[in-house]
Amino acid sequence: MTDHKIGTREEWRAARKELLAREKEHTRRGDELARERRELPWVPVEKEYAFDTEDGTKTLAQLFDGHAQLIVYHLMFGPDFEAACASCSSIADGFNGIHLHLANRADARLVAVSRGPLEKLQAYRQRMGWTFPWVSSSGSDFNYDYAASFTPEQLREGASTTSRPSRTARRCSSSRPGSWPRLPPAPERASRTSCRRPPG
Repeated sequence: MTDHKIGTREEWRAARKELLAREKEHTRRGDELARERRELPWVPVEKEYAFDTEDGTKTLAQLFDGHAQLIVYHLMFGPDFEAACASCSSIADGFNGIHLHLANRADARLVAVSRGPLEKLQAYRQRMGWTFPWVSSSGSDFNYDYAASFTPEQLREGASTTSRPSRTARRCSSSRPGSWPRLPPAPERASRTSCRRPPG
């Protein structure tokens, strides 16, 4: 059994009060970082990307499906995979309700993107009971351009929110789990990219 400090209720209350102050400071710092992330410059998406979807080939702009914002979850399922990354699958289990909420309340569309062939993605989605949109970027540079996948050259070198306020989609932000910088480079990684589209 783990040897752990035993104290009185008063000692616990004093320690908890000190910890609470640090937790509140941590929250404030997190809020400030989030604000700075939102203020990052938006980068025009000038390359034409093609995605295999259950409704045929679509461009990045078409993935918006009329919404103001596109949130891309780079789900780790490579061309040779037989199943998605276990951690990605655990996260994606919560997308069924979220993708509808985002579409109806935030005018945002959540789409998962993987390099695996569409047939494999659809079979795995059915197996997992998922209903959110999942498309294949196979044959395009999308995952490589957004640092969700890496070529052998990029691995040697040490290698998504999107918006469309004009006719050109713009990359607004991207995020990855904070522990990843401590991980060795891998050919596939999960991340989120967000984009916005122009009005009209």
